[in-house]
Amino acid sequence: MSGVGLAGEAASLAERLSRCYASAVHDVLRGLGHDNCVLPNDLRPLDPRLTLAGEVWTVSGHIDRTRSAHETLLEWTGVLSKAPGGKVVVCQPHNREVALMGELSAAALQLKGVRGYIVDGGCRDAAMIERLGFPVWCSFYTPSDIVARWVPDSFGTPITIGSVTISSGDCVIADRDGVVVIPATMAEAVIARTEEVIGTEGDVRRNILAGMDPQQAYLRYGKF
Repeated sequence: MSGVGLAGEAASLAERLSRCYASAVHDVLRGLGHDNCVLPNDLRPLDPRLTLAGEVWTVSGHIDRTRSAHETLLEWTGVLSKAPGGKVVVCQPHNREVALMGELSAAALQLKGVRGYIVDGGCRDAAMIERLGFPVWCSFYTPSDIVARWVPDSFGTPITIGSVTISSGDCVIADRDGVVVIPATMAEAVIARTEEVIGTEGDVRRNILAGMDPQQAYLRYGKF
């Protein structure tokens, strides 16, 4: 298959996944025996109205206070330059000290067509990023930035957040309930099954709202 075809397939999966929701995806993965798929519950969206879904591209880094302001800013802008459009950037910064996202960085990623950003760490300029409409999930806020403090050390390699190992090419869905990671090898099957589940849940919802007893609804549809 051509590169264009692969890109189109990934975009199609991302769009389908964006019409799902994290809890339904989790339930499907759990049913398939893959329940270690949820990132820590302190990862929260700047704007809880948004859903972020797509294929992952990973970044990791670490604190290095021996580096100059210029060196760290050069390295950070390199992260922004490398981030591929159409993907969700997921970052493991290995610290709880500095912000790994700010307003200018969010604007740069948004202009490149990056779908959104998930970081097991800090964010600043939160109100400005929210106004941009760029989806960001983070675990805390701080005004402290990366300057003379932090450098990236890998791109596109597996990272671990909480107990979940995430590889570039995996898929992720994040909404106000949390963040769920789908292994690349399972993505098509999981998304297709989630679409079926959402359809069944719609039937259950309509019948409950029409007055059906909830236990009868569960017995009829096998879902609740």
